[in-house]
Amino acid sequence: MKVELVQLAGRDGDTAYNLQRTIEAIGNCGADTDLLVFPETQLMGFPTEENIGRIAEPLDGPSITAVQQAAQAQNVAVVVGMAEAADDGRFYNTTVLVTPEGVALTYRKTHLWASDCGVFTPGDRFATALFKGIRVGLLICFDIEFPETARALGQLGAELIIVTNGNMDPYGPTHRTAITARAMENQAFAVMVNRVGDGDGGLVFAGGSAVVDPYGQLLCEAGRGECRMTVELGMEQLQQSRR
Repeated sequence: MKVELVQLAGRDGDTAYNLQRTIEAIGNCGADTDLLVFPETQLMGFPTEENIGRIAEPLDGPSITAVQQAAQAQNVAVVVGMAEAADDGRFYNTTVLVTPEGVALTYRKTHLWASDCGVFTPGDRFATALFKGIRVGLLICFDIEFPETARALGQLGAELIIVTNGNMDPYGPTHRTAITARAMENQAFAVMVNRVGDGDGGLVFAGGSAVVDPYGQLLCEAGRGECRMTVELGMEQLQQSRR
């Protein structure tokens, strides 16, 4: 499986800008790319208690619909973060796996960071989906600092753990360590894509998007600027590590 990591700077609360950049990135993907991965809340940026009701969208809203159309046009799958407005009137920090056929998997962040509290409701379940014969699970940012989250996916058979990230200074090294451990503990590939640049409230996002193999070895790691990295995951390595 060929995976493309898209490490971007976003704008908090500016869906039009973020969506445009997301669609452009999908349109510019490699001809043989299978999957593109974007950061946490890529489509809306990080909302506040004041604007969450205005910018959050349902899963069948205009932003995910546009992403699905772009994915279909390029015949690729996309993992992207959003602020979800659910039918129950609550808001969730959600990551979605979108294939050319539609939404294949959703995950609502279970471990809320301090700035998530009061804005989002925590999710309450883990799930996986098969994509091109590989069982995929999703996590979001702070989740990976807890071994139990990845282990829940491991027990569901996950072979590829994808993490949409919005990690800021000074915690970049924390997530580099965590993603390595989560991959090794579960003998799974792990792909983490973080945001870069400045955010509201003086935040500076740490970048450092990375891919880790089932032995816990880094296959690639980004710096602190916008970039795109492509890595090919060899499933034979997964089977070797599990033996």
